[in-house]
Amino acid sequence: MSIDHRRLGRELDLFDSDPLIGAGLPFWLPDGAAARHEVESYLRELERRNGYQHVYSPALGKRRMYELSGHWKNFADDMFPPMRVGEDELVLRPSLCPHHALIFKARGRSYRDLPLRIAELGPMYRAERSGVLGGLSRVRSIALNDAHVFCAEDQAADEVAAMLRLMREAHAALGMGEVSYQLSLRGPGGKYGGNDESWARSEAMLRGALSQAEIPYADALGEAAFYGPKIDLQVADPAGRQWALATVQIDFHQPERFDLEYANANGGRSRPVMVHRSLAGSMERLFGHLIEVHGGAFPPWYAPVQLAVLPVGADQDEAAASFAGAALAAGLRVERHSSGSIGARIRDAAGRKIPYVAVIGAREAPAGLVALRLRDGRQLDPMPGAEAIALIASAAAARGKELLP
Repeated sequence: MSIDHRRLGRELDLFDSDPLIGAGLPFWLPDGAAARHEVESYLRELERRNGYQHVYSPALGKRRMYELSGHWKNFADDMFPPMRVGEDELVLRPSLCPHHALIFKARGRSYRDLPLRIAELGPMYRAERSGVLGGLSRVRSIALNDAHVFCAEDQAADEVAAMLRLMREAHAALGMGEVSYQLSLRGPGGKYGGNDESWARSEAMLRGALSQAEIPYADALGEAAFYGPKIDLQVADPAGRQWALATVQIDFHQPERFDLEYANANGGRSRPVMVHRSLAGSMERLFGHLIEVHGGAFPPWYAPVQLAVLPVGADQDEAAASFAGAALAAGLRVERHSSGSIGARIRDAAGRKIPYVAVIGAREAPAGLVALRLRDGRQLDPMPGAEAIALIASAAAARGKELLP
């Protein structure tokens, strides 16, 4: 039977919703927030190590900005209506790219600064119709792992190839499951910016990068962004519907619209290429997929609770508290549970998909030992508490699916 993230996510206390907040506006509960925070931290560090600089930008902007970017003309039906504040009309942003274009423009740029890689995990909003909303897969409030690279045209192909490599690294760590790639192109009757020449150049760059990375893909007519073609990484839900998670797009349109320039090596001015990129898409859609792929049993490194500490009886409470404190100080996400029978507590930890359970009984406590039970049913011989903590920390640091390093 296929797993539906909407049911399992609520059973595992990862997320929920409320009619008073509204449809398509889920909230993250502590366990879901812990897993999401770990994934966000990993993605930011992966980006930082690969030359990205992180920024923050507001989730609002003037309507004029979206008219300039082309979003208002091509995307207005999917945007929330403007809010009048004094003389301004402010709009909840449907994407982060106009803000990042203006961050590029905020300072004088030289060819020596390129490629300039700007990243942000930021909020954006889409006025999705109620009939298409569902769980975390289709929402109105979106936290997007986004980035924009501003580069010279002869740097763009290498940047796209590097992005594809980063995507594969991130997806392997997350345990993404089966994915497919599509090259999303213009289709008849669509509303698109730019000209035929820029679209052809963008398409050729993306095809070249896919070929260089030896990634099989399918063409998808009519699925392009309004400003350019894109590579979409697709995943399927239990109903067989395809969702785009990660994406790479080459854009000549917005640099032109925002009059972006840099000083070139000849002392003149040149227009940068803007490459849009998301390694993992929105946190909502990503976790909808990850819940289903892993059946809620996330890899140890981003499991909401990595370790449950269970004293068998009251006499072991002090030893359990000391061990749990040491695990917490070592950076693990740990809970200690003393109420109820030991069997019921072990079953509860299994139902919550906690990777490691440390049982401390009358034999273990005096010797400073713990008996580790693994989520897959294995039971390890009693070991010193410090050794158990090191084992769990090592498995988490490996960022794989294995419970033992």
